[in-house]
Amino acid sequence: MSQELNIDDVQEPITSASPEVRQIIERVWQLEKSRLDKRSNSPINDDILLIVKEAVR
Repeated sequence: MSQELNIDDVQEPITSASPEVRQIIERVWQLEKSRLDKRSNSPINDDILLIVKEAVR
């Protein structure tokens, strides 16, 4: 099995998601990336909840 097939399998739920869900995924990914860059260890749950609430509106 090729690595490309494995990547496609992993990304399939994201690529087949609705635009709203992809927006949530992108924003949470950006949030986590920025926290890694800053080496932040503070809780992230409230930030993720805010992202989801904004997307649902």
